[in-house]
Amino acid sequence: MPDEEARIALFIDHENLVIGAREIGRGFDVGPIMDALAERGRVVARRAYADWTLFAGDRRTLVEHNCELIDIPQRTGAVRKNAADIKLAVDAMELAYERGFVSTFVICSGDSDFTPLVAALRALNRRVIGIGVKGSTSSLLPPACDEFLFYDRLPGVGELVSQGSRRTGNGGNGGSRPPRRTTKPRKDDGAAPAGQRDLQELQRQLTQTLAGLKQSGAEPVLASSLKRALLRKDPTFAEADYGFRAFRELLGQAERNGIVTLTEGQAPGDPAVDFPDSGQADKAFDVLRQTLLELQGDDEEVPLSGLKDQIRKRDPRWSEKDFGYAGFLQFVKAAAAKGIVNMEWDDAEGDYFLFVPD
Repeated sequence: MPDEEARIALFIDHENLVIGAREIGRGFDVGPIMDALAERGRVVARRAYADWTLFAGDRRTLVEHNCELIDIPQRTGAVRKNAADIKLAVDAMELAYERGFVSTFVICSGDSDFTPLVAALRALNRRVIGIGVKGSTSSLLPPACDEFLFYDRLPGVGELVSQGSRRTGNGGNGGSRPPRRTTKPRKDDGAAPAGQRDLQELQRQLTQTLAGLKQSGAEPVLASSLKRALLRKDPTFAEADYGFRAFRELLGQAERNGIVTLTEGQAPGDPAVDFPDSGQADKAFDVLRQTLLELQGDDEEVPLSGLKDQIRKRDPRWSEKDFGYAGFLQFVKAAAAKGIVNMEWDDAEGDYFLFVPD
């Protein structure tokens, strides 16, 4: 039921995340964070703290995601970082006391200075989720939270730098999401017809959102909960735009395509949605296995880097996201867990190497 959804307040230590992302060669975009939170509940407050004269290029992206920008100007002789931390902590505690309906606080920072704030919020019986860049997050902060998400592991973050910028702006970190399409596909490039591409993109949204709901502990995932999560990610979402008269009809088509399975839910007309035990995912693992067999030759191992490109040479429309996996590494690890492939880390090469077991 909607009344059972978490009400989330989001507080972003912008400078901490931007600097942490730069250190690992990635840009910062708030979009993946908003998508992850949309799978966990309604975000009712969004605030980002920084000296915005230093991050002018990031302001547009944050405003597009309805974030309130709290300006902490840099002053001569003042410690700007501490000023931002104090303002964020004071605002979070103030909100906790003033708005009892807010059940979850999200602190986006890897700074250990926020550990007392997390403890104070949990003492008020509020759930606290932390988000930080793995390499720059203090070891003290994650254990203090109810849940901690590493920004660099969120779906959509891995492509931010390598695929370019979705939005433009002056200054900032320059790490935004890529455009959906830059050129029209040629008729001979293996692209699917427009209707099939639309359905494939829709099914990809379904599987990604379903995976996020399941990872956040929502079991079973009801059709009504799934649609609410889709609407939180994109308030303009409507199944009618894809030719379906009702959301249940859309799910029925996804089930026939082997993307999801539907079982009887708690109420008539609101089925439980899950991933199939076999079907499309098994076919995807077969594609991975066959590609490795073709590449490895006799007793050779295949590096993970470039493997996805090899699969796409065989199937240009292939994506692990169609099967609910956040990234290619997660997909390959799932194949290894099933014994379909073996993977080993090579310190010298700095990469995983894969082969098909006998």
